[in-house]
Amino acid sequence: MGVIASDVRMGANVTIPHPELVNLYGCTIGDGCKIASFVEIQRGALLGRNVKVEAFAFIPTGVTIEDGAFIGPHVCFTNDRYPSAVNESGEPLTADDWQVVPTRVKRGASIGANATVVCGITIGEGAMVGAGSTVTRDVPANSLAVGSPAKVIGPRRRPGLTGT
Repeated sequence: MGVIASDVRMGANVTIPHPELVNLYGCTIGDGCKIASFVEIQRGALLGRNVKVEAFAFIPTGVTIEDGAFIGPHVCFTNDRYPSAVNESGEPLTADDWQVVPTRVKRGASIGANATVVCGITIGEGAMVGAGSTVTRDVPANSLAVGSPAKVIGPRRRPGLTGT
């Protein structure tokens, strides 16, 4: 069963068709966002206005997604460059034993299904990340990046929009 915690800051006209099937806590969700089922958005994550998040996306602490961005199904963001469960002596790590590495998705960017976004990068305004890509470095504005690791292969094309 999902949870929308009382500390979530939710904007106006947010659509969550199945609130019992999401986990949202300590995050900020902007006006007009759409959040599908089986999404987790953690403490400190920030979604701007009119962001669409598809099913099974994982958005951890340290991720900022700006206005009008699209997050496809099964997109996974990371927030730790050196993940581990225990320290050198085998003791479980605590929150004080790691550092959140921020990631930013700029206005109007799109991330395709099953993409993984490694922490510490910026996906530029209007950029697109292809489905199944692993993003390990910044993606410039208005570009298309695909593959694993993702590489820029050209400009983002926007069918139906003038001049693009």
